Amino acid sequence: MRELVLKMSMSVDGFVSDLDGRNGWMFGTDQEAKAWSVEFLWNASLHIKGSRTFHGMAAWWPTSTDQFAAPMNQIPKAVFSRRGPPILANATTATTQAALQAGAESWAQAYVASGDLAEEIARLKAQEGKPIVAHGGVSFARSLVAGRLVDRFALLVVPVALGQGLPLFSELAAPARLELVSSRAIPGGAVAQTYRAA
Repeated sequence: MRELVLKMSMSVDGFVSDLDGRNGWMFGTDQEAKAWSVEFLWNASLHIKGSRTFHGMAAWWPTSTDQFAAPMNQIPKAVFSRRGPPILANATTATTQAALQAGAESWAQAYVASGDLAEEIARLKAQEGKPIVAHGGVSFARSLVAGRLVDRFALLVVPVALGQGLPLFSELAAPARLELVSSRAIPGGAVAQTYRAA
């Protein structure tokens, strides 16, 4: 049985992106916060995403040399989409083959979850292995939170205040109690907090 962990970065005032869905403020130059995130990503047996985030990532990670590229490419993926399998031209065309990073083919091999969200998550959780790590976008993350499908939250609180933006927990029908499992202050000012659903 696998746990579902939602990993998100958020501002100190509780937003996971600005009003336009951008999150360029996420890491800045904080290499230790990046290292924490990369280490966290390696502890997954599956990465799951909504279709918009999946498309954006599939266009970037297969050829990226960023420090996140190895776990993002090499760990299997599932995309939640009611429209069927995504088109992954960047990961499959012959013209990009020379530039593809190790594991890039995993984007084209992603499991497409097109059924009921709770049923698909239950099916994925029933398998053996390390945790499932869910990534945003905001809409997909909110649907996981609203459906009470998340077992743990890994929240990297970044030392920036946005003033306004898109919150993660705005679609809860009632308060959700969380239990703090761990908290780690990162020298650059971010705080990595892990909560378990109570």
